[in-house]
Amino acid sequence: MAEKSFTVLDLLDFDLKGHNSLNLRCLCGRSGLGREITLPDLNRPGLALSGFFESFGYQRVQVFGRGETAYLEKLIQGGILDNVHHLFSYHIPCCVFTHNLVPPKVFTGLADAAGCPVLQTDLESTDFSGRLLRLFSDIFAPRKSIHGVLVEVYGIGIIILGDSGVGKSETALELVHRGHRLVADDIVNIRCVNGNVLLGQGANKMISHHMEVRGLGIINIQQLYGVGAIREQKEVQMVVKLEEWDAQKVYDRLGTSQKTEELLGVKIPALEIPVKPGRNIPIILETAAMNERLKTMGYHSARDFNQNVLRWIESGEAQTASHGGYDSY
Repeated sequence: MAEKSFTVLDLLDFDLKGHNSLNLRCLCGRSGLGREITLPDLNRPGLALSGFFESFGYQRVQVFGRGETAYLEKLIQGGILDNVHHLFSYHIPCCVFTHNLVPPKVFTGLADAAGCPVLQTDLESTDFSGRLLRLFSDIFAPRKSIHGVLVEVYGIGIIILGDSGVGKSETALELVHRGHRLVADDIVNIRCVNGNVLLGQGANKMISHHMEVRGLGIINIQQLYGVGAIREQKEVQMVVKLEEWDAQKVYDRLGTSQKTEELLGVKIPALEIPVKPGRNIPIILETAAMNERLKTMGYHSARDFNQNVLRWIESGEAQTASHGGYDSY
């Protein structure tokens, strides 16, 4: 469900551009523009117009294409209005007529009386449905705010986590200086789209590309490094946790086992990077990003190395090399 109410008026006011535009306009029923849309789906009301109201998805946006509109006109011409009256007895969010179709006056009169908005678009039904569902997927997506820094490194979206003062912002600043891009610093809003894609962006577009560096203060990355150094949003494809070096802790030195972090029900690769003087964390993150790209292409460096070692041992070359070593003394 959406974090805040989403109304028909919000749907009309959405400023979508290009191939995302819905091209909607209100024909009647303006008193109901405050009706909430609670389900991210749509319904074609052909069965309801024929009198079958079992499992009628009245909570959804009702889309009238050419078939539904032609059948509606036939009902009205025949004076069969019971099903139309019954349709508006439900609390429908709104009705949308595609193809620039004009609903019959009887229909708009009933819609006005019921306070149900009737909208019109010049898009075809299939095109409009696809655009509307994409918008709903974004509006109703589960969301979460995380304290961290989101950067894009070699096309991989990496969210850097860690305790305050561990060096998250400084690491991101060095990555930007090396030609990578900042998405958000401090607070990252993450939403899950289509059930398996995590998109991250700044909590506030006005300040998301500013960065706080201790001893330096607030800096504007866009002004310092140019518009090419920032992104509005990016898919989160890796989690990196920075932590102070702990001599008692055993860190992964082979990388044969893949750790994951679960965010909003989606598991993504995760790394724990110990921080101490002398370690170049930005270079490590660049290497991690390139290594992750190799994994997506089907090549796993650590597993390939492990398999090569096993084949070397099984071939007997390891024993020969060992004996050769002793013979050389």
